[in-house]
Amino acid sequence: MQQSAVPELAHTHTSPIQWVATATAIAGVVALSSVLQPDPATAAQPSSDAKPAQAAAAAPDPAGVDFPIECGPIKVLVQKKASGDLDGDGRPETVAVVRCDAGSGTPPNGVYVLTQAVDESKPRVVATLVDPKDRLSVTDFALSDGAVTATLLGYSSSDVPSCCPDVKDLAKWQWKNGAFVRSTPSGAQSV
Repeated sequence: MQQSAVPELAHTHTSPIQWVATATAIAGVVALSSVLQPDPATAAQPSSDAKPAQAAAAAPDPAGVDFPIECGPIKVLVQKKASGDLDGDGRPETVAVVRCDAGSGTPPNGVYVLTQAVDESKPRVVATLVDPKDRLSVTDFALSDGAVTATLLGYSSSDVPSCCPDVKDLAKWQWKNGAFVRSTPSGAQSV
C-alpha cells in the first residue's frame, strides 16, 4: 500500500461537538437574518412633491360573496380567481370562476367580476361574463393587460352528455364604453 504524500489531518474526522457547534452557528445566522430584514420594496418612485402616497387598494376577496348562481343546498365553490384593474380606475377588480360544489359530474361555471368600494364592507358582483345557465365549463382562465381570457367548453345540443362537452370556444372580455365587451382573442380558432 502506498503512503499518502499528505499526512493525516485531525480535522478531517468530525466529532459530535463539532456538529453541535455547526448547528448552533447556523441557527444563529437564521435567527439573525429573520430580525434584520431590508425595507419592503415598492414599485413607485418617490414623488418630488411632499404629498403622502395613496395606499394601494386591495383586490376584492371572493370569499363570502353572494354569487348569482343557484346551487340549492350545495355550497358555491370558487375554482379560480385573478385580480387586476379592468376598467382603468386605478382600483383592482377580481374575476372569479365559480360553480356548485357537486361531488361528481361537470357542473357549469359562472364567471363574475367583483369590485369593492372603500366604504363597502364586502365585495359585490358588478358583471357576469359567463352565466351558469349557458352550461359552459371554463378552462385556461387568465387576466392580463386589462383583459379576461378563457377557453369555454360547451355542448352542441341538449342531447350531449354533461361529461363530454363537444364545443370549444375562446373568449376575451375587455372594458369598453362602460361595459365588458366579449370578443375572440386574436389568433384564436374555435373548434
